[in-house]
Amino acid sequence: MANPRESELHYPLGDALPAPGGVLEIAPGLRWVRMGLPFALDHINLWLLRDQIAGQPGWTIVDCGVANEATRALWEQVFAEQLDGLPVLRVIVTHFHPDHIGLAAWLVDKWQCRFSISATDFNLARLASTSTVGLGGQTAAAFFASHGLTDPESLAKIRARSSYYPSMVPAVPSSFHRLMNGNTLRIGGQDWICIAGYGHAPEHMSLHCAAYGPAAQPLLISGDMVLPRISTNVSVVDVEPEADPLNLYLNSIAEMLKLPGETLVLPSHGKPFSGLHARVDQLQAHHRERLDEVLDACRAKPCHAAELLDLLFKRKLDLHQTTFAMGESVAHLNALWLSGQLRRQRDADGIYRFSAV
Repeated sequence: MANPRESELHYPLGDALPAPGGVLEIAPGLRWVRMGLPFALDHINLWLLRDQIAGQPGWTIVDCGVANEATRALWEQVFAEQLDGLPVLRVIVTHFHPDHIGLAAWLVDKWQCRFSISATDFNLARLASTSTVGLGGQTAAAFFASHGLTDPESLAKIRARSSYYPSMVPAVPSSFHRLMNGNTLRIGGQDWICIAGYGHAPEHMSLHCAAYGPAAQPLLISGDMVLPRISTNVSVVDVEPEADPLNLYLNSIAEMLKLPGETLVLPSHGKPFSGLHARVDQLQAHHRERLDEVLDACRAKPCHAAELLDLLFKRKLDLHQTTFAMGESVAHLNALWLSGQLRRQRDADGIYRFSAV
């Protein structure tokens, strides 16, 4: 959902965007790369950090893009024209979603470099790249059906998406360096602190530098945890059907209020912005409003997740967006159910309906 309070944020680079296969320099030794995505959300931001490991100068890449020929070709252009003739020394991935980890194996193999990610997301990516996790197949279709998505055509398409994740993440690096909350990464003479976030991915890692470069600018590579224009997807999926990712997410972004208010946020989607505290407040308010709307709807009559889509999402959704929207609808219902504000009952038709206590 678009941010109605976006004017409270500041975009220091204005409307400037990196050209395809090009970069924009955010600060000395920090470059912004932008790659296309085959979704309605049509881009991802990737980051190049000037680095040195064991005396070897080079670059660290943060996030990778999906595995397709178009993205590989753009990376090859970046390597040829934007790295000052230096190699890639390290690839860091914030979390296991395809747009972030898709080309990690290719990049690591090409440069014979080290690979860093949280252990939880590494192992889930390995599992998902050989099967599916919450994105398609029979179990995903059955899960969505149990929450009211009964359209035969949609369910058939979801069943057919059993290779959805592997199509964008055909391989994962065979080994990794584990990132954990509070770890310090020394990148190019700067300390970056790992900040674990939950709810969007199992163990998402954002990176915070307290004083970057000559300007001593606080920076946050936020991944998907804090985005300027849209709210981060927070979904329940079939492999953990009774999860409460929404409260995990809200608790995680509340922790980011401890970072300096003047932090420049480098998000995975949208443009670099300042106004971190304002954006966290906006996201918290957004979800409070959605929870209140869901609770009111369930007071009026027992509801399932599918019939709340029009309430939660004020736009037409394609199938890809519908699966994410369903997961988010269940997340709001589960948050209220697990906190004791709703009761859940599976009716004779096999569908879970939620009603006010």
